[in-house]
Amino acid sequence: MNLAQDTFIQILNRHVSDGSLRLVLEGKSLTAGAKERAPAVTLRIHDDRFFSRVLSQGNLGMGEAYVDGDFSVEEGELHEFLTLLLRNRIDRKVRGDPRTALKVLRVQLGNKLSGAQWRYVQRHYDLGDELFESFLDESMTYSCGYALSPEDSLEELQRNKLDRICRKLELKPGEQLLDIGCGFGGLLIHAARHYGVTGVGITNSQRHAERGNENIARAGLAGRIRVELRDHSTIDGRFDKIVSVGMLEHLPRKEYRRYFSRIARALAPQGLGLVHAIGTSAPTNTHDPFIQRYIFPGSGQVKLSEVATHLERQGLAIRDVENIVRHYHYTAKHWLTRFQQNQHRLDPKRYDAAFRRLWEYYLHCCVAAPLASDGTVYQVLFTKDYAAPMPLHRV
Repeated sequence: MNLAQDTFIQILNRHVSDGSLRLVLEGKSLTAGAKERAPAVTLRIHDDRFFSRVLSQGNLGMGEAYVDGDFSVEEGELHEFLTLLLRNRIDRKVRGDPRTALKVLRVQLGNKLSGAQWRYVQRHYDLGDELFESFLDESMTYSCGYALSPEDSLEELQRNKLDRICRKLELKPGEQLLDIGCGFGGLLIHAARHYGVTGVGITNSQRHAERGNENIARAGLAGRIRVELRDHSTIDGRFDKIVSVGMLEHLPRKEYRRYFSRIARALAPQGLGLVHAIGTSAPTNTHDPFIQRYIFPGSGQVKLSEVATHLERQGLAIRDVENIVRHYHYTAKHWLTRFQQNQHRLDPKRYDAAFRRLWEYYLHCCVAAPLASDGTVYQVLFTKDYAAPMPLHRV
């Protein structure tokens, strides 16, 4: 047993107290973790470098090992293994265990000194509609849904979310709605169709603007709502209600002030606004290296304290804050299932086997993180009028 393999198994045995897993390697099977518990998942290790990659690079190494076929899941699901690691706070426990931390450091230094370059080379795909159609619902809504029941379909999750946002904003017929970062226009269409609003969505994606307006035309709403290709920094006009879903986490922090100041300037005197964003409840904003390299380069996890500070500075009063992160688990499970069912239909020249495994690993992370990480999905409702009537109960 080499140093990396020995250290990895020691970490599991010493620090996994809530659950266990089975490893199959070199023709042998062993159980690690809390051995009195039945293994949640079985991993078959195909290449010993798996251990060095994970110890050296954490989730980035794990993801690249999965893409390269260094291991496979024989029983259970990959996201169950990831949840087990997150739930047991392995990274924190290792940092607090000097003996184990020193062994991990030796593995990391050994990789650097040997010149090991076990990185999967990033491929720059123009991620087209075909990929997202393989796992999203018909509205192409790419954000956390809302479960009224664990059995809700993906369509129901997204419809629940859209309707709940509209009710939080207290939308009324004839009101003007601005949707910042509107995607393909799903929220705008729902709000116009069911609440009688007119409005504008803005996006900096040419494809989102084109398809969003096509969707609006098919819904027979072209005279009431539209999607414009423009940046948040160009917001002008006056709106009764403003919403932004899944936008803030993609802005650099230096843009937060301008983002919230534009919202404050555009919101009517008695208006309501809602920001929905992936965030963190941790004191420091730790960027997952796998997500940063391969999925959302430059993205961040917003802290609630940052949102509150900027709203306060713009004179916007917080009316309600809700963390709906657990609902992301149900949403992502549907995404993962649909992707697994449909990925064979993707053009192999554009989305090769390695890319499909990379995207599948990402979706497994999305299923695991809402259950056991410090991640959050905040919905922050605010108003321009401190004295505006406030309902006794949240939606």
